Amino acid sequence: MILWIRAFHIIAFTAWFAGLFYIWRLFVYHAGSNSKDVREQLAVMERKLYKIIMRPAMFVTLFLGAWMFYLQWDAWRTQVWIWLKLVLVAGVVVNHYLADYYRLRLLAGDAFNPKVFRFLNEMPTLLLIPIVILVTVKPF
Repeated sequence: MILWIRAFHIIAFTAWFAGLFYIWRLFVYHAGSNSKDVREQLAVMERKLYKIIMRPAMFVTLFLGAWMFYLQWDAWRTQVWIWLKLVLVAGVVVNHYLADYYRLRLLAGDAFNPKVFRFLNEMPTLLLIPIVILVTVKPF
């Protein structure tokens, strides 16, 4: 059963990260556009991406991850790699909710420098790399 849980966990986090990679890029375009029509279209895309893809994928990822953690508690509780991974996953969750914060601010018409979103666009990647290394290599 753990292999099925892991498989669906991987599918869910792939969808979640795809959304995280894309939403920040949409924000770059949104913040850099002078066209009301373009901003409105981007707002629709951002809302659908966040609510239909990212949010459900995050919840499924976290639920299945917690389920695996529960099932393997005895094996994992003393391993450093899993605790480091969980700290990094907390960073991904923060990035997720930060995206919603900026989505709502852009929807309200607040102006931002697109460079802010270019920087935040890199955060999911900077978190994903050590997460994958920790889970695959288990160096600690």
